[in-house]
Amino acid sequence: MKGLRVLELSEALNVESSDLLAVCAILKFKATSRLSMLTFEECKLITDYYEKNF
Repeated sequence: MKGLRVLELSEALNVESSDLLAVCAILKFKATSRLSMLTFEECKLITDYYEKNF
């Protein structure tokens, strides 16, 4: 497995997928939809972003 889909990570973090896509845009990841794949490294960076900012 390469990583998680945006939808899966949003469910794990209990946030809306649209909000998670906005964070992806801030972090300059190439996720464009709920079905976009994120690497485990990107998932870690997104999780860290949420912990620091929310």
